[in-house]
Amino acid sequence: MCPLQIFRDSRSERFVIPVFLALSFCSPLFAQQGAEGAVVDQQTLQLLLKKIDQLEVRVNQLEADRQNAGACNLNASPKSADPPMSKAAAGETQSAQGASEIVAALQAATTTPPTTAPIPPPPAHDQAQSENVMTERMDLSKTLLRIRGFGDISLHGDTQKGDTTSFSLGQLDLFVTSDVSEKFKFLSEIVFEGGPDDYYGVPAGPANSFSVDVERYLLQYSYNDYLKLSVGRGHTAIGYYNTAFHHSTWLQTTTDRPFLFEFEDRGGILPIHIVGASASGMVPSGSLGLHYVAEIGNGRESVNPLVDEPVQNEIDDQNHKAFNLALFARPEGIRGLQTGFSIYRDLIAPLDEPRIGETILAAHAVFVRPKFEWLNEALVVRHAPIGSATVFHIPGFYSQISRQFGAYRPYLRYEYLNAPNNEPVFPEIGLRAGPLAGVRYDASESVALKFQYNYTFLRNQPGVNGLTTQVGFTF
Repeated sequence: MCPLQIFRDSRSERFVIPVFLALSFCSPLFAQQGAEGAVVDQQTLQLLLKKIDQLEVRVNQLEADRQNAGACNLNASPKSADPPMSKAAAGETQSAQGASEIVAALQAATTTPPTTAPIPPPPAHDQAQSENVMTERMDLSKTLLRIRGFGDISLHGDTQKGDTTSFSLGQLDLFVTSDVSEKFKFLSEIVFEGGPDDYYGVPAGPANSFSVDVERYLLQYSYNDYLKLSVGRGHTAIGYYNTAFHHSTWLQTTTDRPFLFEFEDRGGILPIHIVGASASGMVPSGSLGLHYVAEIGNGRESVNPLVDEPVQNEIDDQNHKAFNLALFARPEGIRGLQTGFSIYRDLIAPLDEPRIGETILAAHAVFVRPKFEWLNEALVVRHAPIGSATVFHIPGFYSQISRQFGAYRPYLRYEYLNAPNNEPVFPEIGLRAGPLAGVRYDASESVALKFQYNYTFLRNQPGVNGLTTQVGFTF
């Protein structure tokens, strides 16, 4: 092998070594760049590509020179090899410089910030605080909204003149509750019901109308077992039935409520609802189990004439407020027994007539077990026009008993309500009394069928026979 060949081989090796070192040095730089997330701008990338192209051209040129040297004369003098040697050395130096430039460019790319800096994200603390505020306002996880539904559909017919046998949509009740916090709770009843409103025996509205009423709307605060506060619209604690059975026939045994506790917009004479505030809780009494209820709120709408709903949801027609006090006992020794009484006071201001003081005295004694119930309530509504010695009384009572046998629950009830003809507030009520009998059949845990017969005595009118078939359900 000629000396030139040996020299060129060693020169090529010397050239390859710097290139290999340069590439070896660049590899960790690229790895470091990827690890640190550095961004190389477009200008730097173009510069690197250009340098690589120049280096590739130079390598090709050296390879061509190496092939040409293979055909050299073995007798060539050492002096004739000097110029190629100098040229190769220059190429080697240039190649090394090119590799150095590539390394320098890579170092610049990893340390030089990009031309256009991206918009920095908000600080983690501020972003977390903003998300926490939004979560708190939306309250996605702290409260649980629960909705239960109740409904009923009836087929009813009676012998009263002018009435027809009809299918009727009963109340569709959405019972909504939520745990606002550990101490605060929200409760409401949204009721969809068909048929015209009936204010104290006087129908109002089209026969087949459909309305939506917010029957209960309460925010409740529980301090302990002895003090619970609530504000909003609720059921007045008059007697037992009004707080035990709300807007759902599914909850009660019979197809309808007693005369005494009919809702205001269905002809009832009691202030079933009250808008205001109340306090309730236990009374320290040992095994006697005493409880109290104290309520204050807007009184009922003044009647004669009555052109609006009796419950005053927004504006009271007078500054005087109604109040109600109730006390009842649930003795521990007789499970299911409850006895109690209540007193309600209000002031009614009929148009162009003297104001009327209203007092409602109620008492009850009930015995309720899972398969047996015996309900007894009596009350008297007292109206005393101011400036007159005449006082009007409306007495009423009912007694209901039922016993469950498997899926069947037969029941009986007798009820009585008697308003004088010259009563200043309820002249259209008159006398209503009579028995009813029926049976409830629980077809499933969520569906009940009821069949009921009732007979009603009326003052100066023929008695009325009625039959009702009803399906009640919950969902």
